[in-house]
Amino acid sequence: MTRLAAFGLVFSNVATVSASRTERLLNLLLALLNTKVGLPRAVLREKVYHDSAENDVAFGRMFERDKVDLKQFGFEIETLMDPRSFGADDPATARYRIGKGSNRLPDVSLTPAEGTVLLLAAQLWERAALGTAAANAVRKLQAAGGFTDVDLPAGVQPRIKPAGQAFDDVVAAMHGKHPVRFGYLAVSTGREEVREVEPWGLGSRFGQWYLVGFDRGRSAKRLFRLSRMTTAVSIVDTSSFLPPEGFNARAELDELNELPVRQATLDVERDRLLALRKKATSVENPADESGRDRITIDFRDPEQLAEELASYGPHVKVAGPAELSAAVVRRLKAAADFDDAPPVPRRFPEAGRAPRARKRTSEDQLARMLQLVPFLVHHQGLHIQQVADQFGISRKALIDDLKILICSGLPEGYPDDLLDIQWENDHVYISEHLDLNRPVRFSEDEAAALLTGLAMLGDLPALAGMSEGESGNALESVTIKLTGAAGQAARLAGSVSGQSVTPEQSDSFATITQAIREGQQLRLRYFSLQRDEVTERDVDPLRLYSLDNTWYFEAYCHSKAGIRNFRLDRVETLEPNGHAASGSATAGQDFPARLFTPGDDDVLVTLQLTRQGAGLADDYYADRTAQLPDGGLLAEVRFGDAGWLRMFVSQHGGSVRILEPGSLRQETRAWIDAALGQYDSPSDTKAG
Repeated sequence: MTRLAAFGLVFSNVATVSASRTERLLNLLLALLNTKVGLPRAVLREKVYHDSAENDVAFGRMFERDKVDLKQFGFEIETLMDPRSFGADDPATARYRIGKGSNRLPDVSLTPAEGTVLLLAAQLWERAALGTAAANAVRKLQAAGGFTDVDLPAGVQPRIKPAGQAFDDVVAAMHGKHPVRFGYLAVSTGREEVREVEPWGLGSRFGQWYLVGFDRGRSAKRLFRLSRMTTAVSIVDTSSFLPPEGFNARAELDELNELPVRQATLDVERDRLLALRKKATSVENPADESGRDRITIDFRDPEQLAEELASYGPHVKVAGPAELSAAVVRRLKAAADFDDAPPVPRRFPEAGRAPRARKRTSEDQLARMLQLVPFLVHHQGLHIQQVADQFGISRKALIDDLKILICSGLPEGYPDDLLDIQWENDHVYISEHLDLNRPVRFSEDEAAALLTGLAMLGDLPALAGMSEGESGNALESVTIKLTGAAGQAARLAGSVSGQSVTPEQSDSFATITQAIREGQQLRLRYFSLQRDEVTERDVDPLRLYSLDNTWYFEAYCHSKAGIRNFRLDRVETLEPNGHAASGSATAGQDFPARLFTPGDDDVLVTLQLTRQGAGLADDYYADRTAQLPDGGLLAEVRFGDAGWLRMFVSQHGGSVRILEPGSLRQETRAWIDAALGQYDSPSDTKAG
């Protein structure tokens, strides 16, 4: 079957179809790549732009804009002037070309051990802004032929959970070199202030993500914790900046001092909140009728503790300090205010999940095509659905890309001058690539995703099941290879710095890893936050996975007769029970492991999320989503324990509210009102 027949196209009709912007950019690139002497503007206008430009002035503007767009992909367009012309800058005699080696990814050959380490680093980012960049970078390595399929370590899946939508927006601004604007709760004053900041870098310390940048309002470098941002981040795309030469986020954050230890005094209902009681440094049992104990706990960050305390609702009241009390009240009141907000239409698209990503552009599509062609060259005969799955797009979107590709080629326009892509029985082949057979270099965010991910793996136990020496050597060598391949793009890797994902519970990690390898059952004592109790369980461990440095393990629980997820820091004791794993369940094939395992008895809840909280739809695996005009999201989410929803809403104060079922909304609102009712004039509470 020919490529034209496959798409039901007639070649004679191709020339009459007005080229899309993507097709025009691709044709311009192909034309400039496949000329030794360069092409004059007149030829480019006639052969590439034909009916796209109405006159010379419109063509000139369009051509200059397209040159800028191609430069963003790293293609440097050479301008060749005829020395015999009257003027050295005479555009009529200028010719243009792109060197065949321009912006091509250098050869990178990886050993199986290096490939395994690299894949772990790439998959760290999961659904975060750098997740797409990491996936693109891996595809480029695959397309270059230096990276083959490898097996991930059995049962180990580390991943990063950045600070919600703010992280994605700041990364986008860093990449575009635009300032950002956001509301921020100042540590020094306790007041909310609007900041406009040039984002130089992002980094994680003490379990929190920080933005390092130049505060334009204060004309000084400042650090901002993303969790203290009180509004969504907006990108100021009318302005730009250049980061300092040699900026390194890790070096900046190394100078950050951890907050001092302070004490909180809490009134806690008796026989409740075991998690808080475990942290208490003192407990008093007043001889009164309040039914509460007064406990004292140590803390460093009032905002971080307030998030936890708000989730406990009326079961706890902050007696001091005032700053902590105000932070709890602020969250509870924000949740109540959001619940009072006007209703929104509850309509979901038939397709299910609505993408939250920014609108796709011609540049996005061209970037994918520049990966697609070399990928097909090195993977001839793949099924079309396999190709679509590799690129994370639908079969229809892939076919749309291929339709543009087979209509693109050299200015002469003869059949042999076109990209030749065809498929037989849904298997895709390419026989003419017109020098697009090598992927372009890593972009800055692609280099940052891989190199930062490698740095965060650190000395993760059981890296690929290798020995300590082997894993260390692979980590070092692959980092050197990728830094060299990234070239100038590697500089953005210095702008993102994460903490090591190595688990603090190394003994438990080792016991679980060994049990997974050897097929053993485990006996554990486990504290359940939702049930507020410690239970004993026999489990078949299936796999370990992380969110930052918080590690979980997925296991078949014999007492619950189903798959459950357990946090390592809530495991009190853990040891083999002498029995072989039953084989009642196996680890799912999805990556990463789902933090929340769906069940037949789940409650389907319709939530409204603000733009700040939109990432919760991904965190809780929404069945359906729909965009809202204000940038927020409608989401249908399944919860196994409906009683936990009130804690969920209170904890995320003002970022999420329940729309349906109505009974759950009413119960949650009563919970929030009861919590607020403990405080005097909550609306007037201010930070101390």
